[in-house]
Amino acid sequence: MPVRPNHRKNRARRIAIGAAVVLVVAGFNGPALWRFGSEKYHEYKINKPEYKAENGHWDYLEVPSEYKINSIHAALLHTGKVLLIAGSGNNQKNFDAKKFESVLWDPQTDKFKKIPTPKDMFCAGHTQLPDGKLLVAGGTKRYEKLQGDVTKAGGLMIVHNEDPDAPKTLPAGTKFTGKKNGKTFVSKDPVLVEKAKKVFDPKTGRFLRTEAGLGRIYVEAEESGKEFETGTEDNYRVQGLKGGDARNLYGIAQKLALDKKDFQGIKEAYEFDPVAEKYITVDPMNEARWYPTLTTLKDGKVLSLSGLDEIGQIVPGKDEVYDPKTKKWEYTGIIRKFPTYPAIFLMDNGKLFYSGSNAGYGPADVGREPGVWDLETNDFDKIPGLSDPDQMETSATVMLPPAQDQRFMVIGGGGVGESDKASEKSRLVDLKDASPRFKDGAALDKGTRYPSASLLPDDSILVTGGSSDYRGRGGSNVLEARTYDPKSGEYKRVADPRVGRNYHSGSVLLPDGRVMIFGSDSLFADDANTKPGVFEQRIEIYTPPYLYRDSRPEVTGGPKSLDRGATGTFKTKDTASIKSAKLMRPSAVTHVTDVDQRSIALEMKKTGDGISVTVPKNRALVPSGWYMLFVTDDKGTPSKGVWVEVP
Repeated sequence: MPVRPNHRKNRARRIAIGAAVVLVVAGFNGPALWRFGSEKYHEYKINKPEYKAENGHWDYLEVPSEYKINSIHAALLHTGKVLLIAGSGNNQKNFDAKKFESVLWDPQTDKFKKIPTPKDMFCAGHTQLPDGKLLVAGGTKRYEKLQGDVTKAGGLMIVHNEDPDAPKTLPAGTKFTGKKNGKTFVSKDPVLVEKAKKVFDPKTGRFLRTEAGLGRIYVEAEESGKEFETGTEDNYRVQGLKGGDARNLYGIAQKLALDKKDFQGIKEAYEFDPVAEKYITVDPMNEARWYPTLTTLKDGKVLSLSGLDEIGQIVPGKDEVYDPKTKKWEYTGIIRKFPTYPAIFLMDNGKLFYSGSNAGYGPADVGREPGVWDLETNDFDKIPGLSDPDQMETSATVMLPPAQDQRFMVIGGGGVGESDKASEKSRLVDLKDASPRFKDGAALDKGTRYPSASLLPDDSILVTGGSSDYRGRGGSNVLEARTYDPKSGEYKRVADPRVGRNYHSGSVLLPDGRVMIFGSDSLFADDANTKPGVFEQRIEIYTPPYLYRDSRPEVTGGPKSLDRGATGTFKTKDTASIKSAKLMRPSAVTHVTDVDQRSIALEMKKTGDGISVTVPKNRALVPSGWYMLFVTDDKGTPSKGVWVEVP
């Protein structure tokens, strides 16, 4: 008879062999198995209901491949949709192919739509307008060239016109030949040269002199090579001119060399219409600008300042104002210099607060100190006490809620340019003080450049992302998030994001109380800094702890428009539990700079079947435009935002 197999014994043998194999594999791959187990446990932990209720949760936004872009800018529109702008997306190939992109996302339906984008809005400025449109101004005319990539000597040519009767236009391709050096340079674009100005003695009326009109243009040598550089200033004859033009028009240039050539800006401006869902061309700015800040003023007009001009130099303090009614720009008539993307906020007295936050470019010792700026008189009162003042580039600034308190917080930041310095400081200033002075608040865990900061409807601030070194260099992305409580002055760690965010990132509060985080442009793709970085197209959504509670208040009905000083009544079934109401201005953010967002506390009274809220009368506190009305209950849980226009 055949011997029957002993299944128990064989099973024991298999188990023993399997255990031995696991031990051998573990011996070779212990760290990998440990990581695998740790990752599995982490996934289990962060998805537990009690963890979400305490820390919130991060999810990826599912974006179809045809809608994935290098999002540099984002703005929440009063339709509830989010406009994502890439332009060329910091991609030279896209720029050369004139591939400029914008995408509209609807958070309610998760639908996406491509928006035709007329110019390269990469590194433009933007702000919300009183009628709900988004003003976008500036962008990219030409990409930078690093020193080793520059083959033709070039630089700034200042063209002079001594004819007092008429301005002159010189076409692209105009040649300028040095009178001393004999070298010829060619203009890359057309240039308008203003007519000369006759100057008279204000007392006697006697003619004193003629001041030449000026035009600025970028020129390059006709041929490649170091021998075509110039070392000193020279006067340049404009080729092809005859008669009076030959006498009146000439160029003057300093050193024209093979130095690094910075990005160059454009003058074009557009309004994005959220209803028509398209860009509308408006009057161009007087100055070309790349990396400008646009700040809405008390009267609804928009101040445009700083940026790199059409030849890649910092705009020399020529600030200008856009009038949404006429669609025209006018110079302010005052000169005030700032580095690019300066964080400048409208205060409740109509003056402007400059926190010192900026995105770099510009002299290290000009326009870096924070202060209060009176645009009418050009007086600038500096505010002392700022810690790590040499590490303000790539910092974030928020107006702490409620806006009535006029308290600001400056978060993190880094050294000038490609410095490896980074600050962990959070600096606080109260502009209601008789003599405002910065003081340090709660600190971050580590020095952080590029932190994103969004106001939340429960009056906390979400601070997330950033890197401890320039553009995430050396694997320095900070995979941490925390909320800040303005009342206690403390940070609280919450769920960690999954994606590193540094340069070209930002965050936007959504009407449902979640936060969208986008972008990142690491210099390298590996910790050893050997592989070039790839733009981060993944978008994350953070759901705060307050959305994991059993219920949230709901507000319905009410007026679509509320004047300042007016009272509106809204219906709710949660009257007894509602404790506060606020208006929140929607974000328009780029380079972690968002001067639009603010949260304004409303006077609130309870009615039989709802609440009544009153808008403050102060126009500078409540600039004209669209806002989200949020109410919060006794647990601090916010409602969904209800859109209200303040005309």
